[in-house]
Amino acid sequence: MKSVCIIDDDPEVRDTIASLTRKMRLTSESAGTLAAGMDLLTSDNFDVLFLDVRLPDGNGLAALPAIKRLPDAPEVIILTGIGDPDGAELAIQEGVWDYLVKPSPIKQIMLTLQRALRYREERRSDRSPVSLSLAGCVAASPRMQPCLDQVAHAAGSNAAVLITGETGTGKELFARLIHANSARTDGAFVTVDCAALTETLVESTLFGHRKGAFTGADADRVGLVQLADAGTLFLDEVGEMPMSLQKTFLRVLHEKTFRAVGAVIESKSDFRLIAATNRDLEAMVDAGQFRRDLYFRLKTIGLALPPLRVRPEDIKPLTLSFVDGLCAEYTLPPKGFDAEFLAMLEAYDWPGNVRELRNVLERAFLASGREKTLYSMHLPRDLRIKVTKSSLEKGRQALERPLPEPAAPSAAAAPSSRQSLKDFKEAMERRYLEGLLRENGRDVAAMIAVSGLSRSHFYALLKKNNLAVPD
Repeated sequence: MKSVCIIDDDPEVRDTIASLTRKMRLTSESAGTLAAGMDLLTSDNFDVLFLDVRLPDGNGLAALPAIKRLPDAPEVIILTGIGDPDGAELAIQEGVWDYLVKPSPIKQIMLTLQRALRYREERRSDRSPVSLSLAGCVAASPRMQPCLDQVAHAAGSNAAVLITGETGTGKELFARLIHANSARTDGAFVTVDCAALTETLVESTLFGHRKGAFTGADADRVGLVQLADAGTLFLDEVGEMPMSLQKTFLRVLHEKTFRAVGAVIESKSDFRLIAATNRDLEAMVDAGQFRRDLYFRLKTIGLALPPLRVRPEDIKPLTLSFVDGLCAEYTLPPKGFDAEFLAMLEAYDWPGNVRELRNVLERAFLASGREKTLYSMHLPRDLRIKVTKSSLEKGRQALERPLPEPAAPSAAAAPSSRQSLKDFKEAMERRYLEGLLRENGRDVAAMIAVSGLSRSHFYALLKKNNLAVPD
């Protein structure tokens, strides 16, 4: 029997949906807090989850990555009292089934639930498990799971793929993953750097030329489009493609035929197209800088790669992978790194993304020489300065934040005549540390700046109170 989980702090909403599920001959369980709901989700499998946004102990949208990371994660229907366009966008990006605003008609809730269940059943029956080859790809963050799902989806077809993302996020790596997991893996993967194409040689580079077609054409030349026959043609930085070529290339995509410069007859090339860009092609289309028809032809399947700053869970495994690779490249024994080195990397915002991380690690690796451990002192000074200044600024803002109005002391906070001063101090110390961790997450530098503790004293107090910086 299909089951439904309801996480909502309103008992009336919980009872209404539970009653609806009973009428539909479904089972349901409910919780009034996010923590209790997550306990339900981790202890049992559900087909559909109704999730409120504003809960007493947290935000439902913030829990979506953890929910999506669950084995056989349920389809999620957001049910919130306040419609927020930004919240709806975030929810859809995280893969929710629908976003409903209270009070929604019972009929609408029932139809949404029926469609979500039907979709889940069809997805289970139609999709066999896909085993991806992820050589060279590190994607531990839950934000990367939708990207891997899209890789699997794209690898099973010949449709054009448009990969978007900031510079250095790994667009070419994901293009190669799609190619390696597709039926064309034995064919060539041909890269075209659209930013390097010149107006004069662009057609010759892409389509090739015949001997004598122009001055300097001393022999026939095969173009990149022909080289990609039975393989994949990867257009890197497609947003830089000259307008004069876009119309010509659109026809090539449609017909899969082209004419080499100086040739009389057309040639065919059965290539699969993958394009990538760090530019907003939709905005370029609106500005008349990119052809609309070509844009839609490129984006049959879209894959948006998130920047490194929003997936800090990947920094440690990426660091391990890059350092191991550098040790092998320079034929040196394995190197480790201390906690402060990693904390410094995690506190940086990485405007250059994974590419910048790799560059920084190579600089630190070379600075360490034959030392067995990488320390923060090995990192580039400009990075250390930026992280330190950012941490100090966060600490200053925390100190300047107005204090809340004093509340009446609770039984837990007020000292008892039967409690020793030492016990009371220890209880308050733990509450202070818990507040630091709650407000600053993994930003150790900010917590040290706010508390005024030394790093060693801070970690000693955490250990004493059986606490730890979140992973």
